[in-house]
Amino acid sequence: MNQQDLSIVQLLLHASWVVQAVVLILVGMSMASWTAIFRKLFSLHRVARLNDEFDREFWSGTSLNDLYAAAVQNARTSGPMERIFASGMREYQKLRERRVTDSGALLDGARRAMRASYQRELDAVESKLSFLGTVGSVSPYVGLFGTVWGIMHAFTGLAALEQVTLATVAPGIAEALVATAIGLFAAIPAVIAYNRFAHDIDRVANRLETFIEEFSNILQRNLGAQAH
Repeated sequence: MNQQDLSIVQLLLHASWVVQAVVLILVGMSMASWTAIFRKLFSLHRVARLNDEFDREFWSGTSLNDLYAAAVQNARTSGPMERIFASGMREYQKLRERRVTDSGALLDGARRAMRASYQRELDAVESKLSFLGTVGSVSPYVGLFGTVWGIMHAFTGLAALEQVTLATVAPGIAEALVATAIGLFAAIPAVIAYNRFAHDIDRVANRLETFIEEFSNILQRNLGAQAH
């Protein structure tokens, strides 16, 4: 290879097969992480939009029965908050149909149903987040492995030479360092996205927990009013 031709493509073409394999793995990890990033970005935006829409409808004065009927009808397209509401109302109505009159039992059943639904929704929102964390933590080490192997390969090739200059060493070292560079290229966006999405998911979780408490309070007030 021309000593002056140190472009990344040429470096990779002349690198050892181990370094090339490491780079292919890292490129694949980078593409997969970017796909996960964009999917999660759109998913969280949709969750926030649907939660906002239901929250406005919930506090607009519409009756709980009408909200529940709409939630059942829109089960496939509804957001997490609406599904949590629907699970609580479903359990509440089932207990009422079974002639359960104890207000504590009614409220506790609705809360348990909403908590179970909340956990399912949170698991769905957190999907693929661990993958981004894995890419962010593992990619630099995979790249470092490629670099170490490339440097070993470069120095092994130089062992037979009687005179070694910087111009002789530079291409081999540069080939090896490309693996580390690509490892960081894969890791940095994944780490940034992981931290951002973890913060956004915490906000979603807090908002859903707040809704569960608010809805539980409404049910408690309704049960108190019916008792009188």
